[in-house]
Amino acid sequence: MEEVVGSSPIRSIESHPRVAVKRVPKPLLLLWPLLSPFFSTVLWAAVPLVIPLVAMQFTDEVNWSVDDFIVAWLLLAGTALAYKLFTRRAGTFAYRFAVGIAVIASLLLMWVNLAVGIIGSEDNPANLMYFGVVALGLVGVTIVRLQPLGMARVLFAMAIAQALVPLVALLIWKPPLTIEVLAILGVNAVFVVLFVASALLFLGASRALARA
Repeated sequence: MEEVVGSSPIRSIESHPRVAVKRVPKPLLLLWPLLSPFFSTVLWAAVPLVIPLVAMQFTDEVNWSVDDFIVAWLLLAGTALAYKLFTRRAGTFAYRFAVGIAVIASLLLMWVNLAVGIIGSEDNPANLMYFGVVALGLVGVTIVRLQPLGMARVLFAMAIAQALVPLVALLIWKPPLTIEVLAILGVNAVFVVLFVASALLFLGASRALARA
């Protein structure tokens, strides 16, 4: 039996007839950051922004600045990444559906609030309370660690906070009861329903997990 002394392990493997060394092509190595889930999600989040970009070429009614595109991209990318992060270990459809409703409702709440404002214009200080609703959700998710029952409680809390925002604004600013005020209450009711629906789905996922 012959013994090879001082030979390179790589050279020995390559010379062995039954061992095939696979090398990753350099183009794939260069494209790997773009193919990874994180980067692909971030890139796909920019696709919807093509719509306003094209619209700006044909009408003056759509007039986005660079800052508008950056903020919109951050919101879309953050929403997509949040959904991926929150559902990576999800075992039930109800849980994934609940996460989808929660993150989309939060995205719409932030988007509308930044674009035109829900209470009056986007410059109305009362609209800052809506950012508190989303912040409450983020803090709650961190505390409950994505457990279904805890997530249900967080979404119920967000629904209550969402319902309180216009009531607090009415108590502080005391505007007359007009069609605009009723419209604001209606918009808030839509978000409350979305958060409650998400909470109920999380509650169902928790009960399914307890029965398993």
